[in-house]
Amino acid sequence: MSETGNAGGHEPPADLVVDLLRAAARAPSLMNTQPWRFVVRGDRIELRADAGRALPVADPTGRELTLSCGAALLNLRVAAARAGRACAGRLLPHPAEPDLLAVARLTGVPGRDGDLAELYEAIWLRRTNRYPFRDDPVPGPVRDELRAAAAAEGAQLDWLTGYDAWNAVRVAREAELDAEYDPARRAELDRWTGVNPARGEGIPTEAVGPRVDGRAVPLRDFAPDLVDRPAAQFEHVIQLALLSTEEDSRADWLRAGQAMERVLLTATARGLAASFLSHPLERADLRSALRDPLGGPEYPQMLLRIGYPTVAAPATPRRRVA
Repeated sequence: MSETGNAGGHEPPADLVVDLLRAAARAPSLMNTQPWRFVVRGDRIELRADAGRALPVADPTGRELTLSCGAALLNLRVAAARAGRACAGRLLPHPAEPDLLAVARLTGVPGRDGDLAELYEAIWLRRTNRYPFRDDPVPGPVRDELRAAAAAEGAQLDWLTGYDAWNAVRVAREAELDAEYDPARRAELDRWTGVNPARGEGIPTEAVGPRVDGRAVPLRDFAPDLVDRPAAQFEHVIQLALLSTEEDSRADWLRAGQAMERVLLTATARGLAASFLSHPLERADLRSALRDPLGGPEYPQMLLRIGYPTVAAPATPRRRVA
């Protein structure tokens, strides 16, 4: 989304607005909390954070909440481009009105966002896939395409190899082991996982995925108390990509969320699946440990596991647009 410009337009049809918001709401969010609200005023759509859906234990700064809202904003832009419109507006995180994150106005022409239209179908196909991936490596040209997708939104995507990959697995494993013995984290997890899909939020049991048999893939276990859940052998070599920004303000978190979703939609369009290793980024010391090996000024925002799926992951529920 452009951060300048106040182009106005005629009030869009109500059914178009509903379609745009339905697409926006398909964005991923930590524990599928869907921590966004949209306020529609004519051709103006306000994106607001929903503090009632915050995760104070896992996400005390609201960084991941803001990333999720940025992902929803990218979906909105994709759907608008598909409809022959654009979302021209500004990123607006401001201390005076902390829940107002961005304002978009629908214009009559897609402009520079026109190339996003080809990602529209991927919105409905994208799933967070917590199942094993194949061992086939992601080809170099596809990796380059995903890097370009992140760069288009002002972020950087680094594919981790060698020591960097080993270090990322190490800190993710440490974060997962630490969480096992934190009652506050377990209580927060229990509130949002293993839920009835009719609730329209959270992670239902069928989307949790199997237990990891082995230590190569240190995924967050979203249902540690489901003892009858089967275990599975995961890929031998985990393929990790780290999304970073040069700065670490709330506006940067919004940019990172848009970049993350553009990467995920591009990956989906190329037959790839992804899941998140966000738990090491929820501790300041481990987040720094991810940053330092890269030797640059970038701030890690999300660690992605990417690969070719062996199982089509189920969709997680969404709240009604209203």
